[in-house]
Amino acid sequence: MDEDQQPALPRQSSFGWLIAVLSADLAATLDERLKEIGLSLNVWPSLFALWEQDGLTQTELTNRCNTAHYTTTRLLDTLEKMQLVERRPHPNSRRAHLVYLTEKGKNIEHQATEIAKSVNAEFLGDLELNEQQQIFGLISKVISKRHPDLIK
Repeated sequence: MDEDQQPALPRQSSFGWLIAVLSADLAATLDERLKEIGLSLNVWPSLFALWEQDGLTQTELTNRCNTAHYTTTRLLDTLEKMQLVERRPHPNSRRAHLVYLTEKGKNIEHQATEIAKSVNAEFLGDLELNEQQQIFGLISKVISKRHPDLIK
C-alpha cells in the first residue's frame, strides 16, 4: 500500500476489532485470576448463570450462556467432576434434568465474583463513573438488539 493510501477500514475505527482486542485481553486476565481458585474462563458463564438462578434446565443454561447445547453438556460434565454442580431429574420431564449448584459451587461464588469485580475495575479504572455507566448502556443496547433474551 502506498504511504498516502489509507485502508478502507482502519483497525482503530473498527468496532469489531476494538471489541475483539478488549474481549481477548479481558478474557485472558479473568482466566488467569480464576485459575488462582481452581476455576477457568470456560466454566465461568455457567457458574455465573447458576449463581443468578439455581435449578435451571440444561436448555435454559445454554440459552443464558449463549453457547451450543453440546458445549453446555461438556461444561456440566466438567463442573460435576469439580463437584460444583449436580444434575437432578426434572419433576415433569423424563428427558430433562435440572442443574443445581452444590455447596462447594455456592461457596465459591463470593471469591469468584470478587475476582471478576476486580478485573472489571482494572479494565474500567481509567473511566469516570458516568463513562462506565455509558459504556455499559451502549454495549447492552447493541447486544440486546441481536440477543434480546441475554440483556434484561
